[in-house]
Parts: sequence; structure tokens; C-alpha cells
Amino acid sequence: MIWSAKIITHNHEKRIAVSFEKDATLIAWVKSFTGARWSQTKTYWHVPDNEKNRKQLGIPTLTELSPNDEGKKSLLTFKEWLRSKRYSENTIKAYMDAMRSFLVFHNKKAVADLTNEDVIWYNNEYILKHNISASYQNQIVNAIKLYFKIIGDTKLDIEKVHRPKRAKVLPNVLSKEEVLRIIDFTDNLKHKTLLALIYSSGLRISEALHMKATDIDSKRMLIHIKNAKGKKDRYTLLSERVLLLLREYYAIYKPKGYLFEGSKGGMYSDRTAQVVLQQAAIRARIDKPISLHTLRHSFATHLLESGTDLRYIQDLLGHSSPKTTMIYTHVSSTSLKNIKNPFDV
Repeated sequence: MIWSAKIITHNHEKRIAVSFEKDATLIAWVKSFTGARWSQTKTYWHVPDNEKNRKQLGIPTLTELSPNDEGKKSLLTFKEWLRSKRYSENTIKAYMDAMRSFLVFHNKKAVADLTNEDVIWYNNEYILKHNISASYQNQIVNAIKLYFKIIGDTKLDIEKVHRPKRAKVLPNVLSKEEVLRIIDFTDNLKHKTLLALIYSSGLRISEALHMKATDIDSKRMLIHIKNAKGKKDRYTLLSERVLLLLREYYAIYKPKGYLFEGSKGGMYSDRTAQVVLQQAAIRARIDKPISLHTLRHSFATHLLESGTDLRYIQDLLGHSSPKTTMIYTHVSSTSLKNIKNPFDV
């Protein structure tokens, strides 16, 4: 599958054009980008120009450029401190990318001279102009606060670095029937098993892809999730139907390391898994914007609708705070079904 991407200006807006020969898999993949559109006149797809999309499409971002010498030295100190505190490698990478972006943006200014006004300028002229999400901006705020607390010697008032106001967006959820249709319309046994496992156990995609056969406890009908988000282990449910799928899949594919491996070995690609889901959704004629995380949201919502206590759902999902799990009470239809619509009275 060959494609190319470049920065363009479309209707006075910075976008990323994605070009390729007509291919159903690539079309499904590019459609998975939020805000993806087709240009009939230019005959290419284009997506928003933001940090996330640039990374996915291989276009350099501020995080891939180099700060000045002082910035490089302070970043190394920051990285060593994060490792000494045993932050996860994913968190270290996220914080380092965030700070590299910030320091490159202010490349001509000494680190010790950076102020709160510089943070506001960066937010307005980089974060907002590139349509970067509030959640990513919040992550950058976390990095900036911690970085200047560790580095010290700064004019920046850490306590006054403000956070973005986050939109309270409810997750997209599929009905049980829609989930089953997607899985039924997935012909490849590996793909079917992966999607069924993610839904039936409420897994994050990274948890599913890092899983090994030894993590499946068929006697207790549990799955051991190791070193998940926040460096926490947990157990989640193992479906009897999925266990049968797993046994059939294992007998045919015989994975050597990870439970789900690529065609050349090694961990299966999360991007490929997303494309698999999008293609299955198209075949199942489901038009909702969904991702693999939608299956996790659907698992939690369906448990809640079947009467499972919220505390157990929190444990199964590995949420640190019950507030995170509470969001599913807003998408569950159980309580709403008991309300009589006044138009029907």
C-alpha cells in the first residue's frame, strides 16, 4: 500500500493532503482520521494539520526538531529525573515530546527567561492554530509544570499556568447487535478474535497487542492484564465464546511471542487493527464514527445496562478514579427507557 502526504492550504486552512491509488483499505484508513474529507477537484483526501495527524502521516512536527543547546541540556536532565522516578516509557516520551515542542517554539529565548506569557503565546499560536485537542494541551501543561518544577531557575509562575477548559464529550457506543454484526462481518480468524477479545474484555488496544498466551487463565476464566496504564496490573473477564475463538486461532496461527503478531512476527500493528475495524464496520453498514476504543466503551456500557455495579466495572477497566467510570452512566440507555416521552402520553 503506497501513499504520500504533504502540507497544503485548502480554503485558507492548513490541511494535510493524502494521495494514493484507489484502494478500499487505504480509503477506510484515511476515513478513520477525524475531519477527513475528499476533494473532488483536487482528487485527494485531506485531514486537519495537527500534531497527531503529522505523526501518523510521517510529517515532521515541532517535537521532532531540536531546541537550542540550553534546551537540549535541560531536556536531558528532565528525562533522567523522570526515569529515576520510574515513570513509564510512554509517559516519558509524551512529556519529552511536549517539552521539545514548547522549547523549539521558543528556540530564540533562554529557558530561564521563559514566562507565563510565553505559555499563552505557544497555546494560541501553535496549539489552537493547529487544532490540537484540549486533552493533548492538558498533557503539555502537565509536562510544562513538572519540567519547570524540576529545572527551577525560571521566571515562570508554575501555579498560574492555566489548563484548557475541556469539553464534556460523551463516548460513542455501539449496541450489542452492532458489535456482533461487526464481528460477524470480520472473516479473517485473527481479526475476528482480536475484535471479539477487545470488546468482551474491555481492553485498550495496547493491552490487547501486548498480550501473551500465558496471560489467558482459562481455568478461572480471567485475563491477566500486565503493566497497563499507570503501571498497574489487573484481571478482566474472559468470555467462553472468545475462549473457543482463541483456541481455534492459536491452533492455526501458533504465535511465538505476542498473542497477536504481524505477518513477519513481532507485535501486531495498532494502525492495521484500526483499519480492520473500519472495514468490518463498512461491511456491517454501521455509519457511526468508531474506533477500537469504542469497543471498550461499549463493553462498559453494556455491563452497566445489565446491572453490573459501577465499582466492578471500574476494576475491570483499570480506572484509577470512579469519576472516569461514571461517564458511562450518561450513555447508558437503561434509565432513559423507563421515562415516558410526553409526546407519547
